[in-house]
Amino acid sequence: MSNHQPSRTHRVDESVRLFKNPILEKLSHVHPIVPLLVWGPVAIWLLVRAVTVHQIGLAGMAVIGVAGLVTWTLAEYLLHRYLFHFEPKTDLGRRFIYLFHGVHHDTPQDKTRLLMPPAGALPIIAVLYLMFWLVLPYPWAEPFTGFFIIGYLIYDYIHYATHHFPMRHPLLKFLKHYHMRHHFSDDDGRYGVSTPFWDWVFNTYPSKPEKPNRG
Repeated sequence: MSNHQPSRTHRVDESVRLFKNPILEKLSHVHPIVPLLVWGPVAIWLLVRAVTVHQIGLAGMAVIGVAGLVTWTLAEYLLHRYLFHFEPKTDLGRRFIYLFHGVHHDTPQDKTRLLMPPAGALPIIAVLYLMFWLVLPYPWAEPFTGFFIIGYLIYDYIHYATHHFPMRHPLLKFLKHYHMRHHFSDDDGRYGVSTPFWDWVFNTYPSKPEKPNRG
């Protein structure tokens, strides 16, 4: 069992102080609209460049769009499973993982820590962008990254909604129950948030159906 199980020592909607420094503590919180305001224009700029500068047509944009969105869902799964639920051996490592994700498991209803602050997302997206440039032929890395970022924003707001909205549509209700099981039943699985597809592919999908969590 990972060390990300909720400690139950905090109310699920309580906020935990992470830093003594007030500036760092302030930066560890993020209003839900901030990722959209920061990353939305970046994605739009990359997609507009793809059409106006690189002259990529509708068919090309459709193909690269599907590729970028699907790749995001895989990245979402891999980051959640192998980075955010990594089991470090040192106190510094445990502190790092707690700052990135463990605190969310301790206080999953904290509205200001459900979405990753841009300061935390920036190095991850920068490294991935460099990888895309190395792997994809010019100029496909730009629209691919744009759609990848859109996938990230979709994930962010699905994640926020699963914690704070009723999610009455059957599909959204399923995603909400699926993610709540990750938090409150067993966090060694159900790593997908926007889709359970990769849990199914990598055998971390629950093997037995479960009744919806009324809580």
